Amino acid sequence: MNLILLDASDFAPEADPDPGAARRVVLRGRRLAHVREICRTAVGDRLRVGRTGGDVGEARVLRLTEDELELEVVLDRPPPAPVPIDLVLALPRPPSLRKVLQQATAMGVKRIALIASRRVEKSYWQSHALEPAAVEDQLRLGLEQARDTVLPEVSLHRRFRPFAEDDLPRLLESSTGLLADPEASETCPRGQVPTRRVTLVVGPEGGFIPFERDLLLAQGMRAVGLGPRVLRVETAVVALLARLAP
Repeated sequence: MNLILLDASDFAPEADPDPGAARRVVLRGRRLAHVREICRTAVGDRLRVGRTGGDVGEARVLRLTEDELELEVVLDRPPPAPVPIDLVLALPRPPSLRKVLQQATAMGVKRIALIASRRVEKSYWQSHALEPAAVEDQLRLGLEQARDTVLPEVSLHRRFRPFAEDDLPRLLESSTGLLADPEASETCPRGQVPTRRVTLVVGPEGGFIPFERDLLLAQGMRAVGLGPRVLRVETAVVALLARLAP
C-alpha cells in the first residue's frame, strides 16, 4: 500500500472546511492493520494519503491504538493523470480477473469493459469476483499501489455480438481500436496515437474464435501482436498497456 485511500465517511464532520485546510480522519480495519503491522508507524509519523475521487497529500499520525488510527490530513495536489486507453477484456477466470483489475488500475486505465466470448466459461459470470464489492476491492488495491484516487468504471457485457456491433463502434468514434492477436503480423505500437484515445481489446486465453475476430476487425479494429509467444491474459494486458502508454 503506497497510499492510504480515504473515503468521505472517514473524515470528521466540519461545518464549512476550507479547501486545502487540514482535516481529521479516523481509520479502522484493513488500513489500520496495514499501518500498524506493515508500516510500523508511530505517532508523529507522516503517511501518503488520498481521497477517493479527489486529491492526494500527506497525513500526520495523531493517535494510534489497537482499534483506531487518527490522522491530520492535508490534500493539496491532484492524482496522476489517467492513460488515454480503454480496456476491453474477454472475461478471464476469476484469479486472472483479480490480477488484471489491480494491474490495469495501477497503470492508469479508467474504463474497463468485460465482455463475453465463445471461449469464456459461462460459470465465470456467476463468480463472486464479479460482485460490485469484490470488483471495487481490486480496483482500490490498484489505486493504493499507484498512489491514485480515481476509481475506473467497469462495465459487464454478457453477449458478444451486441457489444461488438453496438457498443464498440461508439467507442471507436473517438479512439483507435487495437485487437491483441498472437497471429497478427503488425507489432503493437509504442506510445499511443497522439490525437486519439486507444481502445484495446484482449481476448480469452484461447483467443477469439474466427467469427468473433472477423467481426471485431469489421468494426475498424487493427490486429496487433507482441511476438510469437502466447502469454497469459494478465501478462499480456500489462505488456500491451506498457507499450501503448504515452
